[in-house]
Amino acid sequence: MASLYSLNTLAIVAFALAFLVQLTLGHIACENLNEDSCAFAISSTGKRCVLEKHVRRSGEEVYICRTSEIESDKLKDWIETDECIEACGVDRNALGISSDALLEYRFTRKLCSSACYNNCPNIIDLYFNLAAGEGVYLPKLCAEQKGKGRREMAEIRSSGFVAPAPESEVKPLNFMVAPAMPPF
Repeated sequence: MASLYSLNTLAIVAFALAFLVQLTLGHIACENLNEDSCAFAISSTGKRCVLEKHVRRSGEEVYICRTSEIESDKLKDWIETDECIEACGVDRNALGISSDALLEYRFTRKLCSSACYNNCPNIIDLYFNLAAGEGVYLPKLCAEQKGKGRREMAEIRSSGFVAPAPESEVKPLNFMVAPAMPPF
């Protein structure tokens, strides 16, 4: 029984030392992360990590963590906690990321919850920028969410392209929205 206790203690100490060495070196490379810690991680260069699926010639599916070109506004060397993954309703096995999730009522309810919005700056920063790319201000979307409003979500569905009326001489308009700063 004592040897089992010693092995468990040794394993915990080894894990803690490995974690502390990583923190001391301050270097997270997406390519070194496994699929269980890749999604929603940020490398030491400030680039977001993305999980990709590759199919080998044999048909075997292999998941690889890669560095994306998307930069985090303020964070570096970040592996998202399980608490934030749960609180925000995101999936660690997500392949890529899309603003389409903002159209789902259940997802936005979790994203806008105080447990996520106030405690998970990485995920909020990511979805703030995704929403801004669609012309939606995330704090306003969350306020609408609390009021059960659907107007902001309807705005996400719109591409911003306004078509002219039939038989009109008016040319189509394409509205561009300047990105907003995240709520930190």
